[in-house]
Amino acid sequence: MNSGESVLSADIAAKAQAAKDKLDQHAYETVQWHFHESTGCPFWLAKKKELNFDPLTEVKTYEDIQKFPLFEDEWLRGGPVRRWVPKAFANDPVYVFETGGTTGIPKSRIAINDFRTDYENFSHTLPDQYFPKGSNWLMLGPSGPRRLRLAVEHLAQYRGGISFCIDLDPRWVVKLIKKGWMEHLEEYKKHCIDQAITILTAGHDVKCMFGTPKLIEALCLGLEEKGTTLAEVGITGIFSGGTEFTPQWTRYCVEELFGGSPEESGIYMTPTYGNTLMGLACSKPVTAAEGYKISYYAPQPRAVTEVVSFDDPMEVVPYGETGRVKLTTLTKEFFVPGFLERDEGEREMPFEKYPWDGVSGVRPFHGIASSTTVGVY
Repeated sequence: MNSGESVLSADIAAKAQAAKDKLDQHAYETVQWHFHESTGCPFWLAKKKELNFDPLTEVKTYEDIQKFPLFEDEWLRGGPVRRWVPKAFANDPVYVFETGGTTGIPKSRIAINDFRTDYENFSHTLPDQYFPKGSNWLMLGPSGPRRLRLAVEHLAQYRGGISFCIDLDPRWVVKLIKKGWMEHLEEYKKHCIDQAITILTAGHDVKCMFGTPKLIEALCLGLEEKGTTLAEVGITGIFSGGTEFTPQWTRYCVEELFGGSPEESGIYMTPTYGNTLMGLACSKPVTAAEGYKISYYAPQPRAVTEVVSFDDPMEVVPYGETGRVKLTTLTKEFFVPGFLERDEGEREMPFEKYPWDGVSGVRPFHGIASSTTVGVY
């Protein structure tokens, strides 16, 4: 799976092997769960009849998941949504989260506790100095049937705080862009930022926030118009995510909007790469010394990202090379073998904290980039 392993230090190579062993065991257990008659979901139990192999006996390692056909996002459009609920969870309260849906029927996935688990794991990566326990949060992102709103709320609660949310419909944003109604778009963005500024200036002691890059920028500029700054209204920790997260934007944001590094400005920002299917990939610390390069590492073994050849999705590209991001999700609630994301990037080496492959330079896949409307992200 990993070409170029020889350049890893002995210590990292040992950690990478341990992580691989853990992934193999987790992959085996996840496939057993989803394809056993007593625990599996109706979708995969029905799909098993179409496969030319038996997942219960022939999937023993992560590599064996390559035997499955690539996961088609069309399978997630339309219902009945209950076909995705594993029999073992049939009586549990179920959420449904939507992803995409700017045109046609949105893709939807079920969730029970995955979003809580993902964000609790993410919580342990946040530095308490900038994300103080007990602090209140601002959720400056999409609301409605999306996972983010509930996930950030749970993150705040898990860390002992309360989350304040704004109203934001990203589908309306995309419609405004497609219609060319830029004046309406600016007003809608202003409406969202006004909600955020009202919360931040109402004495609620909000110290942490989630925001997409575009909205963080708009918030900083909106506060500037009112003669104040993010630091002055009390924000110290920002968790952000979105395809607009580029080294150029990060440098501009840190140096111009925040007023310098965390040591100088008192504001720490951590980029993430995530979606409704995967959960949350954390980044290596982003520093000026590394040119604000952003490298993401999936939350293994619950999810795996690989950078694969544009010509052959079964072939991982060499380290440093460009390819398409392929996702595999491995939780008891949801099994997604080999889903080709709408993103591309460069394959990154494992490192001490996350001893498995990462991806940097994430951007819309060039094969569909021109037809992708990014909206608030």
